[in-house]
Amino acid sequence: MGWKGILGFEYGIVQGPLGPDIAGPELVAAVANAGGLGLLRAPDWESPDYVKELIRKTRKLTDKPFGVGVVLAFPHKENVKAILEEKVAVLQLYWGECSKELVIEAHNAGVKVVPQVGSLEEAKNAINVGVDAIIVQGREAGGHVIGQFYYFQEGLISLLPRVVDLVGDHGIPIIAAGGIVDARGYVAALALGAKGICMGTRFLATHESYAHPTYKRKLIEYDKTEYTDVFGRARWPGAPHRVLQTPFFCDWKCLSAQENETNQPIIGRTIIHGVEREIRRFAGTVPNPTTTGDIESMVMYAGQSVGLIKEILPAGQVVKKLVEAAQLLIHQTFNPDSI
Repeated sequence: MGWKGILGFEYGIVQGPLGPDIAGPELVAAVANAGGLGLLRAPDWESPDYVKELIRKTRKLTDKPFGVGVVLAFPHKENVKAILEEKVAVLQLYWGECSKELVIEAHNAGVKVVPQVGSLEEAKNAINVGVDAIIVQGREAGGHVIGQFYYFQEGLISLLPRVVDLVGDHGIPIIAAGGIVDARGYVAALALGAKGICMGTRFLATHESYAHPTYKRKLIEYDKTEYTDVFGRARWPGAPHRVLQTPFFCDWKCLSAQENETNQPIIGRTIIHGVEREIRRFAGTVPNPTTTGDIESMVMYAGQSVGLIKEILPAGQVVKKLVEAAQLLIHQTFNPDSI
């Protein structure tokens, strides 16, 4: 079954590369040590030496394999080169076309390539270029939600089986992402043909995630999210996202399409991947522990099932509990006598 692992990992559980720097060495190492696939998040600007430092810091905390996520919409060539030189287990790609040349280059370095897709067309391209696995993301996901058409992004329950059918006997494992936070979601994904799951919000709400304590607390307090494009329009145009329905968001969610963060007041400051930044109102920058200012008015990404998360847990415990509960659910609920 799916919990027995994908791509050589002990369990079929992937921790999404939470940005901008929320998935750091501590979180990734904790997931790796528990038998899952942890993914660092590379900076959205060229910083190859820093990327190598991130990887080396993680290796000091775990002797297990892990990966790095790269957003192709931003400058990334030097970062990818650094990742391949460090020979991490997995290069995860998002928001851009995964080329045959890049896959060959990664494979020559002994690195597996796993793109995240949000449509059947993207999945077809991924199969054609010879990737090692595909993460299929549904509209339920938190953060930036990929899909060809803003308002027509599909839900996971309809998109996932279509991609599974498309892959057929190509031998490429499919990993489900979007709205999965517990064993029920995990087992449902397996039933739809996935070999594993990728979770963002559930790992965001862990002790090791590099999210601001207020952000983590809001994940427990709030249970509603919305698919929007209010945040970060200038920096990342045409990139819809799912956020918590905080009071600030509810006050501003009907923001005029002409508005963006560039002419807005500065509401805080932060250090992201070692670089100091100002945060303007409506910026797409989530607060981390270095962030100061009006935290409550900053973007807080979260997936649709955030209401099922009741506590902040150690990341290793999230993996362990999920695997044990999924095994129990399958044995107790789906035995032949119950059908």
